[in-house]
Amino acid sequence: MSCSRKKVSADARKEAKKSLYFAKLNDVPTSPRKMRLVADMVRGMEAFRALGVLRYSTKEASIKLEKLLRSAIANWEQKNETKAEMGQLYVSNIYVDSARQLKRLRPAPQGRGYRIRKRSNHVTIFVDAISNDTNE
Repeated sequence: MSCSRKKVSADARKEAKKSLYFAKLNDVPTSPRKMRLVADMVRGMEAFRALGVLRYSTKEASIKLEKLLRSAIANWEQKNETKAEMGQLYVSNIYVDSARQLKRLRPAPQGRGYRIRKRSNHVTIFVDAISNDTNE
């Protein structure tokens, strides 16, 4: 009985995901704080304008985010079976979640060791067509 309830809710989640257009990148080896700085630059921006902003940004994280945005646009094109045009898509949502940390020790004076936390993150970017959004 419980299996069917889980299946119904899983199918409902799967149907809801079909109308979302996103790309996800896991275990990016930069700290979440640095990635959020870049994510905040493009949040809510028109997709092709965001690509231009990321292309000419000096931040290291912008290279990975640009590639991820291109993937999200390609996912939108794949699901809609049309090519994306200028001004048609925008970055509707972007999440940067922290991922696993590698813990390392750095030698310190007097036989001590200082801990180094090498952080990584997960990024999820959602794109949507401007005509679909009723909030704007």
